[in-house]
Amino acid sequence: MDILGYSSYGWLPSALYLLLLLFLSLKAKVKIETHLFTGMVQAIIFVILLIHGVVLHDSVFTSQGFVFGFAQDLSLIAWVGLAFYWFQSWFLPISSLRWLSLLFAMICAALPALFPGSLISPKAVSDPWFKGHFIVATISVGLLSLAAMHAMLMSLQDRALHRQLAILPNSRAAHWLEELPPLMTMESLLFNLLYVGFGLLSLTVFSGLLFSQALFGKPLVFDHKTIFALLSWFLFAGLLVARWRVGLRGRAAVRWVLSAYTALLLAYVGSRFVVEVILQRA
Repeated sequence: MDILGYSSYGWLPSALYLLLLLFLSLKAKVKIETHLFTGMVQAIIFVILLIHGVVLHDSVFTSQGFVFGFAQDLSLIAWVGLAFYWFQSWFLPISSLRWLSLLFAMICAALPALFPGSLISPKAVSDPWFKGHFIVATISVGLLSLAAMHAMLMSLQDRALHRQLAILPNSRAAHWLEELPPLMTMESLLFNLLYVGFGLLSLTVFSGLLFSQALFGKPLVFDHKTIFALLSWFLFAGLLVARWRVGLRGRAAVRWVLSAYTALLLAYVGSRFVVEVILQRA
């Protein structure tokens, strides 16, 4: 189906995200948000998530079949990340992630209209292994995307605390950083995201390795996607082991998270971007 009967409504989620960001920027001078304001913003995000989900569904499940590419992948990752933020923000002090999550979703939601992707084999789509692999992979990358944004916030916060980041007193950026939870709390939230994301990533990687024939109709091939996916898995695994054994934290942990996430993006998005945009192959 096409939302509101028009396939051209692919731009709508990005426009709504942009309007919400503009609205939040006008309210940024208010240091403390009231419960009413927070609830209203949460309700608006929920509505936009629903619209984004419908538009994304229509760009993937078309009348021709299952269409997918790097643009749909990024849009879906952004949607999952923002949905997880929206849910967690009711219980955890992560409102500081709102700007990054909305900005990421705004950019990624516009991509499927620019890069339509390619038609995936109907046989693969009807396979229950493929469906399970696809859902788990998307959720895991979405959660790890949120973790990467959280790590970037921690890096900014750490640099500001050590006076390595020039920020004008009483500026919007200064107020925004002041609203962040303490670094210890931020670090705890980061690893909570990583534990869940890594568990799902493990299911994704090893289901792909063990059931390649059932999932994709061909034996396992160690291509760029497989190599970067394994590299990302080992980096995240090494990070969590280092956290458990030696209490890894601070800037080293942040750099490790961002390196592992870069490898993950190269595996699940970068490979399709090269094929579709640079090589222009389906």
